[in-house]
Amino acid sequence: MVDHSVMRAVRCIVVALSLLGAATAGAQQLPTPAPTAENASPAAEAQRQVDQPLNNAPVWREVRSHGPQTTTVVGRETNILIQPQGQTWRTLRNSDISVFGGWALVAVFLVLAAFYLIKGTVELKAPPTGRKIQRFTLLDRTIHWATAVTFSILAISGLIILFGKAVLLPLIGYTLFSWLAILAKSLHNFVGPLFAVCLIFLLVDFVRDNFPRRGDGLWLRRLGGLLSDHEPPSGKFNAGEKLWFWGGACVLGIIVSAAGFVLDFPNFDQTRQTMQTAHVVHSIGAVLFMLGGLGHIYLGTLGMAGAYDSMKTGYVDEEWAREHHEYWYND
Repeated sequence: MVDHSVMRAVRCIVVALSLLGAATAGAQQLPTPAPTAENASPAAEAQRQVDQPLNNAPVWREVRSHGPQTTTVVGRETNILIQPQGQTWRTLRNSDISVFGGWALVAVFLVLAAFYLIKGTVELKAPPTGRKIQRFTLLDRTIHWATAVTFSILAISGLIILFGKAVLLPLIGYTLFSWLAILAKSLHNFVGPLFAVCLIFLLVDFVRDNFPRRGDGLWLRRLGGLLSDHEPPSGKFNAGEKLWFWGGACVLGIIVSAAGFVLDFPNFDQTRQTMQTAHVVHSIGAVLFMLGGLGHIYLGTLGMAGAYDSMKTGYVDEEWAREHHEYWYND
């Protein structure tokens, strides 16, 4: 029994070594590549200067120097054939932004899932009274849902654009991914300006109730009652919602929208470096925006009972208002 096992192992090793030897021999038999313009010897360069005057090492060094040349085409940077900084941008986009951004989204999603499994939905401590209080008007809800829908379209299409090549392409193949990427890019380009318009309406409509007021500091120190059984009193919007409004919708929303307009309309004579910088700012800002959006969506749906109904119907139960927004309830 042992002898058979040993023989099988020996045969496997022999086969593996044979394949390795064949591969090595094949590699050794490959023809030596012809010298390129940049690694040619001085004699080869001199001959190439005669045979191909514009295909030699000095010419390509000058092309890669990012210095301006002469051209009859009118426009910004039309006299620069190669921009070496483009490789830096590509590396940053495909490594740091994609890798760290992707894992950050996965980590936040897993944290929220674990929190839900541990704590579940936050329910009312007292029975509902049945008496309803209007929390949001029809205009409030229309603006919010228009912004939410456009945000969701941009988030999904942006994820496909940023991570699709690494995640989806191996799963669905080139043909289907090609159509999906084209659809995602078109939606992203056309829905982006619409989101910016909705964002302006949202900021104007909700700003009056998002200024700091008494109780916000206490709410933050107690993490909104996250680790206790009692939520600190707050106004119509608590300190967490205000942070999301100012930091998310206002700051990140404006930054992402502004950078998106630069990318969406390259016909305003932007330089390549301007487009690359705008893309980096847009990508990082969008990932941060989505990270905050995950928390906002969680608390507005699974995390807290009654929160979704307030934006769906505009009304909340009197007890819900008292427990979660006591100052607003008393007002």
